[in-house]
Amino acid sequence: MSKMTKSQLLEVMSKETDLSKKDVGSFLEKLSTLALKEVKNNGEFVLPGLGKLVKIKRAARMGRNPATGEQIKIAAKTVVKFKVAKAAKEAVL
Repeated sequence: MSKMTKSQLLEVMSKETDLSKKDVGSFLEKLSTLALKEVKNNGEFVLPGLGKLVKIKRAARMGRNPATGEQIKIAAKTVVKFKVAKAAKEAVL
């Protein structure tokens, strides 16, 4: 099973919505820009029916260098996670 590429996604969405690939591509670009802006400013962005992007702060922790086995300190950082909606989980399973 292969993953859907961006061009395949644009083609399918173009056929489903009767819009040009250019319009669909523009919509997806604007949606991703809006999502990242909202996560940065408000901490989360909801995609109804799919889930939400959430900004989470990770604490500093100790890790291990796999090459040498030496313990290293991993600094605290902020990451973005995607939490899948219950409806999406049920639809897939």
